[in-house]
Amino acid sequence: MSTLSARVTQPMQGNAPHAVSYKLLLSLYAIIPLCLIFQLTDSYAFGGELMQSLPSSPGHLMIFQLLFGTPHILASGILITSNKDYFSYYQKKILWMTLALMLFFSIATQVMSYHMLYIMVASWTVYHVLKQQHGVGRGIYQLPTWAFYLLLWLSIGAGISIYMGVFLKNTLTVQQAEWVKQAAGGLVISLLLSTFWCQQYVKTRFGSLFMWSNSFLIISSFYFYTQQYYFLAILIPRLVHDATAYIFYVTHDANKHAGHPQNFLYRWAEKIKLNVFIVLPLLSFALTFLLNEYGDQWVDVLTQFFLDMKFRQVISVGLIGYFSLMHYYTEAFTWKYGSPYRKYIRFKP
Repeated sequence: MSTLSARVTQPMQGNAPHAVSYKLLLSLYAIIPLCLIFQLTDSYAFGGELMQSLPSSPGHLMIFQLLFGTPHILASGILITSNKDYFSYYQKKILWMTLALMLFFSIATQVMSYHMLYIMVASWTVYHVLKQQHGVGRGIYQLPTWAFYLLLWLSIGAGISIYMGVFLKNTLTVQQAEWVKQAAGGLVISLLLSTFWCQQYVKTRFGSLFMWSNSFLIISSFYFYTQQYYFLAILIPRLVHDATAYIFYVTHDANKHAGHPQNFLYRWAEKIKLNVFIVLPLLSFALTFLLNEYGDQWVDVLTQFFLDMKFRQVISVGLIGYFSLMHYYTEAFTWKYGSPYRKYIRFKP
């Protein structure tokens, strides 16, 4: 949903009885003060002992992998492929992007270093996450175009720097790590000052709250990064991003399929009386568990049996990596105003 720009006054649509609540979307940012309370309590009451028990990043914790990141990516793929009308509408773009990714990585892995490839993919990840959140907020705080893009690109620049500081900390020299931190700090200060400046253009208190929440998404991540609470620095934007995505996915599917299922998933769900609101989350979380726990093992057994060869991390890196990049690509246009998806989305003012 990276280009989603909602119209607050969008009228009621006959095929969208359920609405996305802006208050619910804003409530997700409560993770910021909760993480701050946790960090301050740990620092001053427990001497940082809880920090020592946290993994260095959410990706190192299996349960986190099962709850965040991969599930919403798979949910996005299920949504576009299980509905024939959507897949037919976008199949040419999906095919060309698949071929482009295959060509790019077949060449890039030969001529580029692992770190360069990692930085490119990580930058696209950060761009995707923050473009979604600012895209959702754009129709709420209704900034002038230049002001919107000022906050967006300062957030993306700072976010990429923080991401690099967290995930490449063990490969950077002391000097490089300091440069990354200084770059992130400079961009965060610029973001803070720019948010104060843009405040004058926001006409409503709710719009102001949403704008500041998006800025604090980065400001808080930078704070936790400097305090070496790396897990919290990554948890905050990922939780807000993933939960926001699921709110849209579930609302869309409820509006499209409730009472009149239009694909095989919801026809099956109706037969077993499974609530329409939990079909996509249940399926995407179950697939995430199966792929992470058993995917590589299954591929190893099959390739060993049929080819007498062993391929490493075909599912956990290859397939899920492909789904992730395709997710970043398709979400840039599938939720645009006027797309087939948007017939089943409306908003509570």
